[in-house]
Amino acid sequence: MAALQQQQPTLNPVWLAQSRLRRRKFDECIEVCTNILDKNPYDQAVWYLKTRALTLKNWIDDLEIEEEGVADVLMDEHQVAQVPRPGTSLSRPLTSSGGSGAPSQAVRPMTGSGRPLTGFARPATSSRPTTSANGRVGTASLQQALKGSKPGTARPVTTSGRFVRLGTASLASEPGGPFIAVDRLDLRKYAARPLLARVLCDYLIYTEHNMKRALELCALATQVSEYQDWWWKSRLGKCYYQLGLLRDAERQFKSALGQGQSATSAGGAALGLGPGANGLNGGAVMISCVLELCKIYLRMDQPNTALEQYTSALAAHPGDSSLLLGIARVYDALREAEKAVSFYKNVLFHDASNVEAIACLAAHHFYTDQPEIALRYYRRLLQMGVTNAELWNNLGLCCFYASQYDMCLGCFDRALTLADDNALPDIWYNIGQTAVGIGDLALAYQAFKIAISLNPNHAEALNNLGVLEYRKGNDDSAAALFRSGQREGSHVFEVFFNGALLAYKAGDFQVSFELVNQALEAYPEHTESHELLKQLKAHFTML
Repeated sequence: MAALQQQQPTLNPVWLAQSRLRRRKFDECIEVCTNILDKNPYDQAVWYLKTRALTLKNWIDDLEIEEEGVADVLMDEHQVAQVPRPGTSLSRPLTSSGGSGAPSQAVRPMTGSGRPLTGFARPATSSRPTTSANGRVGTASLQQALKGSKPGTARPVTTSGRFVRLGTASLASEPGGPFIAVDRLDLRKYAARPLLARVLCDYLIYTEHNMKRALELCALATQVSEYQDWWWKSRLGKCYYQLGLLRDAERQFKSALGQGQSATSAGGAALGLGPGANGLNGGAVMISCVLELCKIYLRMDQPNTALEQYTSALAAHPGDSSLLLGIARVYDALREAEKAVSFYKNVLFHDASNVEAIACLAAHHFYTDQPEIALRYYRRLLQMGVTNAELWNNLGLCCFYASQYDMCLGCFDRALTLADDNALPDIWYNIGQTAVGIGDLALAYQAFKIAISLNPNHAEALNNLGVLEYRKGNDDSAAALFRSGQREGSHVFEVFFNGALLAYKAGDFQVSFELVNQALEAYPEHTESHELLKQLKAHFTML
């Protein structure tokens, strides 16, 4: 032990930094590199190591599309078809009959039979209206885009603006100021040195989030490589995408796809490979570029084109989980549930521990009135070590509808313990639904009240609370709650139908007629709404 302590101070600090980088001890690697650079600021090998450590420490998987801000919605110039045909656009999926194999809108998540939460935000669905499985209005509408998860806390920004703030925060958290003075760099000098240029490019993208300077470096390096390097073209596409230049990004990724196979076979990917390039072989290069390209098509609301790209890549790389998941997500967004389920099952055939596929299949079986099968999937997630509020919430719902009442409330209790501010309103809403099912209306009333106190915009809780107030004989309170629910949830047909029924019984036939029409817009196949509309028309005809 004493001999080891005598040898430790003689370790080469550069070798020590390399070892810590390989072991993903980024903070320790950065500390060692900083000490070396304080003594010799011109050590390029150490500069390289520190830049890589900072990049890997801040790297995030950006292959998933992020949510659009309100400014992105208002300034969207890429939607050519403003009134797309049903089934060809994420903003207008197949909703006439709930989609192919999809559950009826009467058992829509959050209104019919509780709301299982998968814990996954679909790419491009949260930013489009009525595209997710629950039919919620996304942030593509101005009113919804201006709202955050908690009232009064969200500010409308663009996607690129969010990255600028992230870069500012990373600089402020670094002691002594930024590691690299980006504005003072001579990018032409770095572009002529491929190894340093690649690591600097990733640093600009993932650590400083300075897409404009990264774009300049990529353009210069592409010229130096005589436009023959797929890696620089893929980084150009990434920068164009973050800056909102989607067509330019599409061209770059298509060009990178054409050159990816030959470049990797020649060993070009082995030099300074960034974390987003996905490997050292041609197949991984192609898959990475395909995922980026399909992300662009989904952002431009072209799901069919994205499906063509996914299918073409899947023919060359059968069984790849990322491609299969991409196809399943698009079909799910288009409300073609049977096709989505088949691809989710295919994902599990190749990757039996894929959490997203298991969760989505479980949610599908729950909404198709198979809670016992859904319970098996959720138990599998629990056995895999997944422990979060969404999973325990879903287990509680499945236990209740599978008549396993002894475990139901225990699961909800665990969900409340693990939940954050975003999940709490839905969990209390589900507890209220369970209480209604067992006949405990006092507990249901209290649960819906708590859900509204946590989220005043929870339209489904407002609707159910209005029904309970009506049963107590408080017609005025019920009507007020229905009006609040109508303002907050245009996708909830129940709140419009209940309001119409209450107005009809009060003799306000004109208001009832308007509300029942809105209910049928949200759910055209609602039988009770059609019956009420028929009675109203008969009444108007008699007058």
